[in-house]
Amino acid sequence: MATTYEPKNILITGAAGFIASHVCNRLIRNYPDYKIVVVDKLDYCSNLKNILPSISSQNFKFIKGDIATADLVNYVLLSESIDTIMHFAAQTHVDNSFGNSFEFTKNNIYGTHVLLEACKVTGQIKRFIHVSTDEVYGETDEDAVMGNIEASQLLPTNPYSATKAGAEMLVMAYGRSYGLPVITTRGNNVYGPNQFPEKLIPKFILLAMKGQPLPIHGDGSNVRSYLYCEDVAEAFETILHRGEVGHVYNIGTQKERRVIDVAKEICQLFSLNPETHIKYVENRPFNDQRYFLDVQKLKTLGWFERTSWEEGLKKTTEWYVNNSDWWGDVSGALLPHPKMLMVPGIGRKCDGPHSRNSASSFAANNFIASGMVVRSPRSPKNNPSTQKRGLKLPWGLLGQLCEKQGIPFVYGKGRLEERSQLLQEIQTVKPTHVFNAAGLTGRPNADWCESHKVETIRTNVVGTLNLADVCREHGLLMINYGSGCIFEFDAEHPMGSGIGFKEEEKPNYTGSFYSKSKAVAEDLLNEYDNSPNANILQSEPPRNFVRKITKYEKVVDIPNSMTVLDELLPMSIELAKRNRRGIWNFTNPGVVSHNEVLELYKKYIDPNFKWVNFTLEEQAKVLVAPRSNNEMDASKLKKEFPELLSIKDSLIKYIFEPNKKSIAGAVSK
Repeated sequence: MATTYEPKNILITGAAGFIASHVCNRLIRNYPDYKIVVVDKLDYCSNLKNILPSISSQNFKFIKGDIATADLVNYVLLSESIDTIMHFAAQTHVDNSFGNSFEFTKNNIYGTHVLLEACKVTGQIKRFIHVSTDEVYGETDEDAVMGNIEASQLLPTNPYSATKAGAEMLVMAYGRSYGLPVITTRGNNVYGPNQFPEKLIPKFILLAMKGQPLPIHGDGSNVRSYLYCEDVAEAFETILHRGEVGHVYNIGTQKERRVIDVAKEICQLFSLNPETHIKYVENRPFNDQRYFLDVQKLKTLGWFERTSWEEGLKKTTEWYVNNSDWWGDVSGALLPHPKMLMVPGIGRKCDGPHSRNSASSFAANNFIASGMVVRSPRSPKNNPSTQKRGLKLPWGLLGQLCEKQGIPFVYGKGRLEERSQLLQEIQTVKPTHVFNAAGLTGRPNADWCESHKVETIRTNVVGTLNLADVCREHGLLMINYGSGCIFEFDAEHPMGSGIGFKEEEKPNYTGSFYSKSKAVAEDLLNEYDNSPNANILQSEPPRNFVRKITKYEKVVDIPNSMTVLDELLPMSIELAKRNRRGIWNFTNPGVVSHNEVLELYKKYIDPNFKWVNFTLEEQAKVLVAPRSNNEMDASKLKKEFPELLSIKDSLIKYIFEPNKKSIAGAVSK
């Protein structure tokens, strides 16, 4: 039996999370002479309420920070005279690791490495307890009667467990190379109060409370061992004082349960019929059938399991019933496959000057906005063209509308094709909705796309789908502003007939590579139920469009659908509030030709203005790629918004009448 170790100043990483919060509260409660310092970056599954029992204690200190920040870690070790580290901080949800394994490598391996290096440099650490998982052993044979012992081979089967095994290798190496006094633990599944509901038991409890189906991955035959959180906290208390340096300790129970049986028991607690309230869903890419541990080594230190499954499940259920709003809005976590790095609406506001709480503004619509990302091809603040002549780019207008309605928002900065940047941005901003207005239309026009096809694909197809996929993983609604330049007048929709293309019709125009890329993106976006697609024609502000065509030497006189953004952009926000999905022809009813626009210009702005027409054949001689001409059926949007004006009436109301001076001034310059 090892001698009892008595720490003085303990650093606990990730103590605002689940298991570590119970360990922290237990040590504060039982050892008033120990100083406990917590470092936690308050990720999506952390909550300061988890450590409320400790916060008021004189021997407790909380520091918000990331263990991957070496300067911070070194400073904390030195300034707080840390002699003991209990390292819990990690990304732990397996589903997440399939969707974003890089984040797991950063947190679980790099973060651990930073801690170890700081311990080596400061030279003052007497115990480094590294918290790992039973999943590093990989899958246990179904017929095995003996569990994995601490010397068993590590055979991880998913990105999460692989990063935990990698971190273990670093811990072992620092123990052997530098004599760091390390201890490693490997634990079974833990359950109890404070657990974020992406995990199975709290997820099932919260869904059962709402009478909703409990999703089972695969057939539910997977076997897991569940240990109550207070028993786990006691195990760490035991290992802290009696564990031997250089050793590994399994923490677990030999009482196993199939996932399907857990679901049935929770259904029974809420008087639900398992036959109707259990739903079988797609399995994980790989789902270990069984984890089974031998815990005899830990028992020799004096620890034993105190809480029966029935007692623990009852306590856990009662806690969630009494604290159902502990985490705020966790609807995204309750999805069958959440794959989340954050969940919107968990009592947080978005960063930046627009971080106002807009909940009251949308309570009537059951839409609580804690922030949104407006993705734009350029930042209105940094683009000089948004400042001159009093004209705003359309997506600057979208930001203005959000600001006017009290909706917190930020402009997206990450590149659409860089998934890691999108994930980081969503994690930082914590939006409830994403409005995607980014895309390549060409510089200076769509002809550019003909000679830059790869770049066009990356942004318009790959980038758009990338963002939609990230949003879907996080349970976010993404409003995508697509293009109507994917249709062309044909026999079923002849020019001048008033028969427009409906939302359900397939694109028929591939004359330009830009149009082709937008059509492909729209077709694939239909597979995402979180991404309503607003098809827009003439998507620049009509003020810009008017100014542009007045400078053309010649114009083609062909009727087309057009979108007056001043009128329709507010409707796109309203569509988000109403949680509308699918494709919407986002255009004013009717068509208007260049000649008709210029007639209005002549009437309202410059009575002396003159212009010349040319034919499509003449136009083709000066264009690399032909242009789309069509009429889009706006009846679906008109039904949703009866006040929607026809294109000509909208142009007069929103463009010509209120902007006489600005348009005239802009053209004269």
